Amino acid sequence: MTHTQISLTRFLIEAERDGHINADLRLLVEVVARACKRISIAVGKGALGGVLGDAGEGGQASINVQGEAQKKLDVLSNEILLEANAWGGHLAGLASEEMTTSLPIPETYPRGRYLLLFDPLDGSSNIDVNVSVGTIFSVLRCPQGVAAPEDQHFLQPGSAQVAAGYCIYGPSTMLVLTVGHGTHAFTLDREVGSFILTTRGMRIPEETREFAVNMSNQRFWEAPMQQYIGDLLLGKDGPRGKDFNMRWVASMVADVHRILTRGGIFSYPLDSKCAPKGGKLRLMYEANPMAFLVEQAGGAASTGRMRMLDVVPSSLHQRVPVFLGSRAEVAIAEDYHRRHDAIRAPA
Repeated sequence: MTHTQISLTRFLIEAERDGHINADLRLLVEVVARACKRISIAVGKGALGGVLGDAGEGGQASINVQGEAQKKLDVLSNEILLEANAWGGHLAGLASEEMTTSLPIPETYPRGRYLLLFDPLDGSSNIDVNVSVGTIFSVLRCPQGVAAPEDQHFLQPGSAQVAAGYCIYGPSTMLVLTVGHGTHAFTLDREVGSFILTTRGMRIPEETREFAVNMSNQRFWEAPMQQYIGDLLLGKDGPRGKDFNMRWVASMVADVHRILTRGGIFSYPLDSKCAPKGGKLRLMYEANPMAFLVEQAGGAASTGRMRMLDVVPSSLHQRVPVFLGSRAEVAIAEDYHRRHDAIRAPA
């Protein structure tokens, strides 16, 4: 009997039949996946497509709401996702890491019941050196009775997500998705133009010997993070009793994909540089969707002091410290912070 490949469309239809999603959410995920195919083509062309380098005119780089210089592919990816999702009738509004405020779906198009948030091109500093980048997205329900959603309607904890995923543009293009019933990986078959299910039910090993962190920020970290990483670096001669390897791509999508695939812990902790902003990574566009995916794969995600998906957002571009990956290792990192805080707490 010939092995039957399962396309993303078939997977979503079967999830709908099982009552895990409805037709609107199925179509919304398919629209996002199609947009990711277009971004993958643009990323794949690289210099041949004239999309490398900074966006802007007259030698002046374009700066986004995060205060970061935009790459040409940042702008193009954002436009692709906006255009693809504007007219389908599945969304009430959307928000992008690249835009100051959220956008309701134009009145000229039908409005649906969902809200979409996305980081159109995560790790864009890697574009010009041909290292893997990706797109991250999160889906929430629009509150009942809200016809034209505004920023405050997006401010829901990560536990309220109904779907989340990312697309990684590497040697192969892969879509990693959850609709609340496991985390599943699909690989783009470029010859037929379809995402094909290649891993059903990804599982993160509970134990790990790998960690991902930006060591150049070590001198700015809080004391518990200094101690935690210091003990990892001592290896088998230290309190952990085993050697650890460090990996760091500087693209959250690539680092988290490795951890989902073979285990480990990803950390972007609070430090004195980013403390005034609350952290480095964006809660709504990066931390929450990744936390949902990781938890659905049997892992854990935390700020170091609480479960990530329990954080109630206060602003659309809120930033948080992030620890995610193998469940046991995230618990250990949290324990370092907990013990430190207990010592500092007034009697």
